[in-house]
Amino acid sequence: MDQSGPKPHVILNYRVCAAEEEDEEEEEEMGKGTGSFGKRRNKTHTLCVRCGRRSFHLQKSRCSACAFPAARVRKYNWSEKAIRRKTTGTGRMRYLRHLPRRFKSNFREGTQAAPRNKGAAAA
Repeated sequence: MDQSGPKPHVILNYRVCAAEEEDEEEEEEMGKGTGSFGKRRNKTHTLCVRCGRRSFHLQKSRCSACAFPAARVRKYNWSEKAIRRKTTGTGRMRYLRHLPRRFKSNFREGTQAAPRNKGAAAA
C-alpha cells in the first residue's frame, strides 16, 4: 500500500470547497451600514388614514404615530411638545369653533335674532 499522501481528487475537492467558502464570506461581509442600504427595496410603513403620516406599519397593521386602529389616539406625557403639536386647536376645528356662539343662545336654531341697535328697537 502506497501511503504517499491524499489522493489528488480529494485535494481538488478541498480546493473547490475552500473557494466556495471564500465566495460566501464575501457575500456575508455586508453589515447593516452604508453598503446594505442598496438592498432595502421593501417598504415597511405607508400612510395612515387617521393622522396622514407615513407611520402605518404594514405587517403590524398599526400606526406608530397615532396608534390607529386603536380607538384612542396615541399620546404620552413624557413628550409635552408632541402633545402640543397634535392637540385640539391646531387644526380647523370645524365643529368646535362654533360651539361658544351657539351656547350663548342656548343652542336655539331656526329663529331670527332680534335687532340690537337703538334705531331698529324704537321703530
